[in-house]
Amino acid sequence: MLRFILHALAALILTLLTLIGGVAYLIALAAARICGLRRFPAKLALFLLCYAAATVATQFAAPAFGRVPLSCLSSAEDRLIVRSPIYCALNRNYVTPKLRDLAEALATHMDKQFPGTVTIALDANFPFVNGFPLLPHLSHADGKKLDFAYYYKDAGGAFLNGATRSPIGYFAFEEPGPGDELPCAGRHDWLTTRWNFDALQPLFPAYRIEEQRTAAAVAWLTTEGVARFGLQKIFIEPHLKNALGITDAHVRFQGCRAARHDDHLHIQIE
Repeated sequence: MLRFILHALAALILTLLTLIGGVAYLIALAAARICGLRRFPAKLALFLLCYAAATVATQFAAPAFGRVPLSCLSSAEDRLIVRSPIYCALNRNYVTPKLRDLAEALATHMDKQFPGTVTIALDANFPFVNGFPLLPHLSHADGKKLDFAYYYKDAGGAFLNGATRSPIGYFAFEEPGPGDELPCAGRHDWLTTRWNFDALQPLFPAYRIEEQRTAAAVAWLTTEGVARFGLQKIFIEPHLKNALGITDAHVRFQGCRAARHDDHLHIQIE
């Protein structure tokens, strides 16, 4: 009974993390029993093989569900890249074709306005099943949401192309200054993903947001993104929105129960 519970728990965790991992785990478990495999290294290798095969198959199956992958295989000429292969390994890089086209058009625009600039995509969505949560995000569940990294500069003001403050592009926050708007000050919500990760902040390099490129990207999204691709919302923290001089109504605060958005930019389309 305990073994059954542990297997069920492992399948559940893998499903929550990768969507297809739970199925791959159960297939590998059945195959291991059929083949008489008893040693853990052999079972692990079999699971990884099943998971890799399922991940490759998913890339071909996803378009039937209205989603396509953002590629993690980038070259020096690519101007839209996914921050880390981990997003593709966990199947978190899927979007609708329209959202993919928006992301590529944004990257092309940024490269045209600021030659050589790389635009970095972060978490997107799982390959299928509308409504299945992409934890810890609250809304990445239909292929129509995508996070981008901000553009950064070093302490001397030099633009850092293709760089993020954290290895995965998240959790390195732009802290508000004295007098900045703090919509969640004084709240102590227990059911929230608005985590500050104070202990992590000293570990990240002292990069700052590159205002010119970031503001230009938001300006394009709120004009061309809206007109051509049906962009609905952009989430940015109020203090950062004010610092960048953004006033467009499509740029909003996500609420106090959702994750902070001064480490990344969230967009969603119709």
